[in-house]
Amino acid sequence: MHHHLHTTIAALAATALIAGLASTASAASGTVNLTVAKGGFIIGGSSGTGTLRFKRRTYPLVISGMSGGFTIGGSEAHLTGRIANIRRPTDIEGAYSSATGGAAIGYQGQQSITLSNDKGAVMQLNGTQSGLMLNADLGGMSIQLQR
Repeated sequence: MHHHLHTTIAALAATALIAGLASTASAASGTVNLTVAKGGFIIGGSSGTGTLRFKRRTYPLVISGMSGGFTIGGSEAHLTGRIANIRRPTDIEGAYSSATGGAAIGYQGQQSITLSNDKGAVMQLNGTQSGLMLNADLGGMSIQLQR
């Protein structure tokens, strides 16, 4: 009886481990290119376009958002990077958040940011930002597949 209990527990643990590995293994990554314009005075807004390259296909993206933190000025960012932990193209959709503030003064300010959404997708982006923008907001960018 005691041996049977250990065998059952071991079988359940192995099943849980295999299920966890299968879940992680089915998640994939893709590449993202975004162009985002931001502007505002106190309340800021953002809009833009981009593409998701995922499993040999390219999907157009629409970016929008509003921020209520301290924002003054306007800027445009060109960002590229990777998105991880997605299983299908629609996993990129949703509101993204980051606890980073930033400043772009003049031309070609460097940006590096990590953003995540409620579906578990994580974007690591790098690029350039031009314009004059001071902000201390906490994100609020929304990405949707263009339909």
